[in-house]
Amino acid sequence: MFGTVKAMGRFALRSVFHIVYPPTCAACGRMTGADGALCPECWRDVGFIERPYCEVLGIPLSLDHGDGVVSGEAIANPPAFDRLRAVAIHDGVARKLVHRLKYQDRTDLAPFMASWMLRASEGRVGACDYVIPVPLHRRRFTQRRFNQSAELARHLVRLADKQLLAGTLLRVKPTERQVGLSARARQDNVRGAFAIAPGHETDVVGKRIVLVDDVYTTGATVAAAARVLKKAGAADVTVLIFAMAVSGPI
Repeated sequence: MFGTVKAMGRFALRSVFHIVYPPTCAACGRMTGADGALCPECWRDVGFIERPYCEVLGIPLSLDHGDGVVSGEAIANPPAFDRLRAVAIHDGVARKLVHRLKYQDRTDLAPFMASWMLRASEGRVGACDYVIPVPLHRRRFTQRRFNQSAELARHLVRLADKQLLAGTLLRVKPTERQVGLSARARQDNVRGAFAIAPGHETDVVGKRIVLVDDVYTTGATVAAAARVLKKAGAADVTVLIFAMAVSGPI
């Protein structure tokens, strides 16, 4: 009885709140029917990454050659991780959502962005042992006050009922921002940037890991992080990204 009354009270408070502050589109601010949603126009602008795509790099393919197709790039330059999955192309609304989460402190966007990532993972989150966010260096964390990748990972594990390892992987080198750097400069920037935290060396041995980040551009950051996890004994590393920068289907 008390639980029912309490639930009714919460519903009444939400109703009053929505009268004063009606739900709006997370991208453009138009009124919507529910929190954490996009209006129809913004929804149509999201470039969701669907099959066919490279089974390793998750890059969209222009032709469907059947299951298990691997792109030439993945064959020529095998990544440190086992596979990558992303929700959408880093453009338009998807780019705006990432920017608002990362630079405008819109952590309220993380829950529904994480729900899209869970779908894009194709069951890899459900099958993993641990979820690990790409960490920030403590200096950058102090400046920004939160880690957007950790926010996405936190909601991801809540949705999938999995365990978050937030302190196992550290960023030990205060890297420069990757924006504007060439692919080679990005690789140099993150070389030696990650390490397993002292006392956590056995956390990932033989484990299936989902490594979470917000954006994939050249892949230098997640490759450096995945390499450390693999060296520490991780059996399988899936990189899960919200948005991927691509020039177009290949």
